[in-house]
Amino acid sequence: MAQFFEIHPEHPQPRLIRQAVQILRDGGLIAVPSDAAYSLVGHIGDADVIERIRRIRQVGERHHFTLMCRDLSQISTYARVDNSQYRLLKACTPGAYTFILEATKEVPKRLLHAKRKTIGLRVPEHPVLSALMEELGEPLLSSTLLLPEEDLPLTDPQEIRERLERQLDLVIDAGHCGAEVTTVVDLTSGDAELVREGQGALAPLGL
Repeated sequence: MAQFFEIHPEHPQPRLIRQAVQILRDGGLIAVPSDAAYSLVGHIGDADVIERIRRIRQVGERHHFTLMCRDLSQISTYARVDNSQYRLLKACTPGAYTFILEATKEVPKRLLHAKRKTIGLRVPEHPVLSALMEELGEPLLSSTLLLPEEDLPLTDPQEIRERLERQLDLVIDAGHCGAEVTTVVDLTSGDAELVREGQGALAPLGL
C-alpha cells in the first residue's frame, strides 16, 4: 500500500522530504503535484521504475519520458543546448513547459525516445519538487499522471492513492494541483515547434 505524506506546498517539511527522497533512492515510484499536474516520479537510474510507469500509463518505447531538472545548468548536463535554445529555455523556466532536446550520453539509453534519441526536460516551479531535487542532488525521472482511460490527469491525492495504491510507493499531498498538462515544445530542429499546447503560455516561445 502506498504511503501518504501531507507536505506544506510552500515550506516543505525537511523530515518528510528526506523520507520521500529515501523512497526514491530505494527504487520507489511517487505521485507528486507540480506546477502543471500530478506526475509520477522516480530515480533516473532505476530501470524497474520506467517499466512501472509504462504499465500504469500503458505507453510504449516511443513515449517521451521527461527529466525534471532543478535549473538550467542541470538541463545542459543531460541535453545538447546551443545559444538560441538556451535563450528560449531561460525565458521559459521555471514554468509549465517540457522541451524536447537531443540527449547527451549522461541520459540512460532506456530513457531515450526509441527512434530519435531525444529526451524531454523541464524545470518545474513548485517548492516541493524543488526540495526533492535539492535533497536528491539529481533530476527526477517523470511522466504526467494521465491514465489510459482518462482525458485529464488525476488531481485528487486521495483518489490517486485509492486507484493506484498497489502500484505506487508514496503519494504526496501538497494542496491543490491543476489538471492542465505542460506545453510541450520540440527544439531539436533549431526552431520552436509546438507539440502540445498546455498550461505554459505560447507568447514567450514566439508561437
